[in-house]
Amino acid sequence: MKKTVLSLLLFSLIAISTHAQSVLGKWKTIDDVTGKAKSIVEIYEQDGKVFGKIVKILTPGRENAVCDQCEGDKKDKPILGMVILTGLEQDGDEWEDGEILDPNNGKTYSCYITLEEPDKLKVRGYIGFSLIGRTQYWYRVKE
Repeated sequence: MKKTVLSLLLFSLIAISTHAQSVLGKWKTIDDVTGKAKSIVEIYEQDGKVFGKIVKILTPGRENAVCDQCEGDKKDKPILGMVILTGLEQDGDEWEDGEILDPNNGKTYSCYITLEEPDKLKVRGYIGFSLIGRTQYWYRVKE
């Protein structure tokens, strides 16, 4: 009996720590210029790649904003519900070779993400080389 209880406890701890190490879930985005919370992005897996969509806008007055500077099928579409992270593939502790859309300027950048801590996500958008770009830190939303 003791071995069964210990086995279940060990399995539970492994499952919890594995979930905590995942990039999947909801993240609060923080503007790298103002330091203010902007939105909640839900990161999910589809066909072996990672994507992220805006599920809540935190900036007052922007809840019904549209991407007026976007091009293509996202032009003038609501930012709420928009997929802004696309096609990230895991390579060790990093998810790379994806793209991130900045709905404020309509531009798309190459992107990689990595967990700095279990509840802190580094999001790096760049053009060409990862040395030329912007970094934001997103924080896991605990539900």
